[in-house]
Amino acid sequence: MGDAEIPAPGEQRAQQIIEMIDAAFSRVTLGNGIGLHQAQGLDDYADERTCAALRAKDEKADWHRIDRSTLNACHSSLSFFDAEGMRFHLPAFLIASLLQDEDYGTIYRLTDLSSHNLEKFKLLDLAQRESVRCYINHLTNSPDCRIKQKEAVQALAYWSLPAP
Repeated sequence: MGDAEIPAPGEQRAQQIIEMIDAAFSRVTLGNGIGLHQAQGLDDYADERTCAALRAKDEKADWHRIDRSTLNACHSSLSFFDAEGMRFHLPAFLIASLLQDEDYGTIYRLTDLSSHNLEKFKLLDLAQRESVRCYINHLTNSPDCRIKQKEAVQALAYWSLPAP
């Protein structure tokens, strides 16, 4: 193996989950969904014109192009996405979370099974749902996991089912 470092088991599993997320969401575009900057405008109670200008700045074709600094600056957007916006941006947040050990509140969104949150996940297909389930499972098995076991078990059961 030479001088190459061998990844720790947790890092190796995180890399596998990243590859799974990437494959599951590879062809997703924003479509008519709420964009990252547009959602920030909604968070700030911006008027329609301002939100339209913010949407013009949003990445719409390839979520891979959204850098981590933009995700850091716009992490509250997770609360303001519609189903299309969530499907497009979720993989960027999941992967950044796995690479940075930062969850942006993503784990909360994925384990809060309120009807408001569930509505945002209705467009995810089986492969996308499975990658989310693996992400949650990975984080809940982390020693510094901050979600309660009951919520984790319920969320894992929900994400194991086909889309409603």
